[in-house]
Amino acid sequence: MKKKMLLLNTTVLLGLGGVLSTPTYASTIQDMESQKSQIQNQRQDVQSNIKAASDELTRLQAEQDQMKAQLERLTIAEEENNKKAQKTEADIKETSKQVEQLEKEIKLLQEKLEKRNDILKDRARSLQESGGNVEYLQVLLGSSSFGDFVDRALAVSTIVDADRGILKETKNMQDELKTKQADVKSKLASLEDMKAELDEMTVQLAAQKKQKDALAKELKDKEAKNEELKASLQAKDSSLANEQSTLEQNIKDQKAAEEAARKAAEQAQKAAAAPAEKADSSSAKAEAPKASSNDVAPTSAPAPKASNVVTVGNRWIGNSAYVFGGGRSQSDISHGLFDCSSFVHWAYSQVGVNLGPLGSVSTETLKHAGTQVSSSQMQPGDLVFFDTYKKDGHVGIYVGGGKFIGAQSSTGVAIANMSSGYWKQKFNGRVVRI
Repeated sequence: MKKKMLLLNTTVLLGLGGVLSTPTYASTIQDMESQKSQIQNQRQDVQSNIKAASDELTRLQAEQDQMKAQLERLTIAEEENNKKAQKTEADIKETSKQVEQLEKEIKLLQEKLEKRNDILKDRARSLQESGGNVEYLQVLLGSSSFGDFVDRALAVSTIVDADRGILKETKNMQDELKTKQADVKSKLASLEDMKAELDEMTVQLAAQKKQKDALAKELKDKEAKNEELKASLQAKDSSLANEQSTLEQNIKDQKAAEEAARKAAEQAQKAAAAPAEKADSSSAKAEAPKASSNDVAPTSAPAPKASNVVTVGNRWIGNSAYVFGGGRSQSDISHGLFDCSSFVHWAYSQVGVNLGPLGSVSTETLKHAGTQVSSSQMQPGDLVFFDTYKKDGHVGIYVGGGKFIGAQSSTGVAIANMSSGYWKQKFNGRVVRI
């Protein structure tokens, strides 16, 4: 009986051992572990791509920040230039009124002078008829012009006091007429310059608005692409994480079932009271995937120290905007808002050269700031002048190779080619060495 029972227990153990050793469990776990390893590898690749994408997003964000800053500069420049244009239009209207008023006053003076001329001629004839001084009459009637007539008459000592008073008044009227005529001429010249400048501003305002709109669209497109890329990578990583989690749970469940079967076998062995070796069952510890995405924001390299006037302005390329009359306050300079002459003044100040008061710097003051040299002797650092809306209307700094750097009305600070195209046509040959 004991022999039969022993044989039965041995058969049970052999049966359980066969279940525990069957490749079905081992193969399933191995497959899942293999799949888990593959997913971990895929996830590492994805996370590596996320890291690379994150770095790219950081770079793009920095680029977007620059674009936003430039957009703000262009907005400020547009506002300031519009104000300048409106003021110029108002100045043109006011100057036109002044010219119109002066022309009326000149006309009245001319009419008064003609009447004075008639009065003096009548007095001269009366003097002749009454036997007056012949010398006086010859002086009056022998003059080559009315101005000469007045000057001669004043020089004659025989003129009666009444005549002298009339002549003095006439002379004063003539002087006043000349002054008003000169004033009109000056205001008309100023008016022409203002109109030319306004035309230039109108063109550049349109260019700045176009640049601003294009930049805003580019910024919007990049932001949308960045968000799309980020969402796509995060979705893929989340999907892989879910797959990994499911596999880990399946492996855990499978190992739990295996452990339960092992314990059942042990209990069966104890129940049979048969000596048996305890089956070793070592469960592999699944290492949790260590995913690391230490995103380190790139640090910008320190700006190079300005070595000379040719390169010192490079920092403003792509980070500035053109403002008519800009660059004459610390606020404008801090925001990169220049016109051509204020940029040149700033650049030279960075290398220790003072080109006069910042508030009054202009192309007119700069062309007298140094020594005129021939364009054939042009060297980097020389000032170069261009006839744009007026003579010497634009100035920049020659950098060599037929190029110059300056605050350009359409782009802000930029390097432009003066060997061909627009700037070659506008270059007037004036070169000033500081």
